[in-house]
Amino acid sequence: MTTLRERAFCGDADFWRLRALAIETYPLSGPGWNWDIRCWDGARFYSPDPRLNPDWQRTVRLWETADGCLVGAVNADGPGLFFLQLHPDFREIEEEMIAWAEANLAEPTEDGARRVQTEVYEYDRPRQRILERRGYVQQAGFGVFRKLRLGARDLPETRLAEGYRLRELHGADWQDCQRLADLLNAAFNRTFHEPGEYAMFSKHAPCVREDLHLVAEAPDGSFGAHVGVIYDEMNRRGLFEPVCTHPAHRRKNLAQSLMFEGLHRLRELGACDVTVETGDMGPANALYDTIGFSEVYLSHTWRKTL
Repeated sequence: MTTLRERAFCGDADFWRLRALAIETYPLSGPGWNWDIRCWDGARFYSPDPRLNPDWQRTVRLWETADGCLVGAVNADGPGLFFLQLHPDFREIEEEMIAWAEANLAEPTEDGARRVQTEVYEYDRPRQRILERRGYVQQAGFGVFRKLRLGARDLPETRLAEGYRLRELHGADWQDCQRLADLLNAAFNRTFHEPGEYAMFSKHAPCVREDLHLVAEAPDGSFGAHVGVIYDEMNRRGLFEPVCTHPAHRRKNLAQSLMFEGLHRLRELGACDVTVETGDMGPANALYDTIGFSEVYLSHTWRKTL
């Protein structure tokens, strides 16, 4: 058995190693097994503050071989929520990683207990068995990872509803960033998005290509819909994140049109397959059905009270 060592996250150099692990393990593991590059870039750069989040020093733990090869990590993604990032050749350390998360990332509850949770796909019975043995309980809701084989698939010509204009999103344009923040807040029923987030993200995140971040501009200049398109060149994989439509501009097939345009552009770059993730929301999953995301993998939250 390979000797591994565990240590704390130490800074941006470790971020780039985590990102490289995501690229390396995508073709070796099941759908949604590890975070993708958009998740890592979003966690690191989607903020008006370009500095590394200081919480990472205590909420990310690394496992590496004796010669310094990163093979696993635990990271938090909100109070009490943890994820495992793991090379599939090193599954023997999963329980050790989960134990570290329980000891370090649990969220206090109102009754004085502590709670911790993680997300596991239905195909991953070995991890489910570990969680069952440690007292976790599967929750009712679910997440969805969808995959589309691009290949020689026929793609319709991109046509937006009358009056709307398809264009690219410009991170150096503060007005674009403000309009995107307004769209995200309205589409996801939030209030916290601000223009500086995308300005910094587009400037620093390596996954951002301006020609792949698409918007449907309404006649009044506001954004009716947005689809972020990412291309992982090493794996010839495209992914959509986010996909959103302003409530005032729904039922016009704007997001669908932007996704088809994204597929055209991904094909030109050489993408073989495309993925998108969502929760159990009916309208979103119905949209992805119309696009052709025929491979569907479900995940569930598993929760433990300590």
